[in-house]
Amino acid sequence: MEKKPRLLFVTEAFGGGVFEYCLLLCNELASHFEVYLAYGVRPQTPEGFREMFDPRIHLIPVEHFVRSIRLGDDIRAGRELARIYREVKPDLVHLHSSKAGAIGRIAFAFKKTPLFYTPHGYSFLMTNAGKLRRQVYFAMEYALARIPCTTVCCSAGEYRQALRLTRRARQINNAVNLRDIDAFLRENPPARHPFTVCTVGRICQQKNPALADRIARRMPDVRFVWVGDGELRSQLTAPNLEVTGWVKREQALRTLEQADVLLLPSLWEGLPLTLLEAMYCEVLCVVSDVVGNHDVIHSGVNGFVCPAEEDYVQAIRLAKDHPDQVQAMKERARQEVEQEYNASVMEQRYRAMYREALAGKG
Repeated sequence: MEKKPRLLFVTEAFGGGVFEYCLLLCNELASHFEVYLAYGVRPQTPEGFREMFDPRIHLIPVEHFVRSIRLGDDIRAGRELARIYREVKPDLVHLHSSKAGAIGRIAFAFKKTPLFYTPHGYSFLMTNAGKLRRQVYFAMEYALARIPCTTVCCSAGEYRQALRLTRRARQINNAVNLRDIDAFLRENPPARHPFTVCTVGRICQQKNPALADRIARRMPDVRFVWVGDGELRSQLTAPNLEVTGWVKREQALRTLEQADVLLLPSLWEGLPLTLLEAMYCEVLCVVSDVVGNHDVIHSGVNGFVCPAEEDYVQAIRLAKDHPDQVQAMKERARQEVEQEYNASVMEQRYRAMYREALAGKG
């Protein structure tokens, strides 16, 4: 039998969308590569996550991965990655998220192994950070981009940002596993429910819970549900807004599928998988005007992009009072996911890119 190439994934942000992305891609690639995943644990890392991965995938914890910049832990994490590299002897390395991208590029800077990096939303786009801090993040990314590495962007907007830093950039869009969603929907047919606006994700500054709460208060006749939890849960106090806390993926998908509108007022994004799932389930997407969101949603065509609070309210009101006027948008959104944002397409593009890199190395 032909020996499979060894592919090492590295991520510190092992929760939320990055977790779902790595889970999907690792499982899709397991038949063609010997996949290793080095990860750091976060509070939102799902319980029992090991059972979600294909048994052929090797999971390796990185003890000193931390989310914030802590020089001592970061140096120790770099040493852990160097040790993992020596033990695994990968043919390819792919780093996911800004923290793993920074430490990994430094740790593997002088290796001959083809190196890839996916930001999943650049840190210098974080609007909750001050201007100076964002400039520091940009300078760090610019400096690290001098290290030979291919940046693989998960959306058109992220690709445009990457080209500000390096010419070694490619775009392979985020995707969702349509087979899994179809199987889930067959087993859980739609049930009657009141008109519902749903948000999915960690309740943090990035997801802009304060704006979601204001929108809910302006629409007391509408049911709002936030699936998730986080440090800013106290900002969600509208009487018509329910917070579920963290739930299993099946329950989150069930709540999303039964919603009428996905509300995504994020301050910054990469390309949210929840957005793609909602589009495929024909849930009208009402989103903020940021990278990732406006790369996929085109206002008035397959959803609504909202620059201001009033735009969110008007879009939700239209969906509630005149559902026939938004049906074509929802159908268009589903078709676009089927054609461009499905896991089979993503896996084929990654496999071709990795094989191309291996051929070049040879």
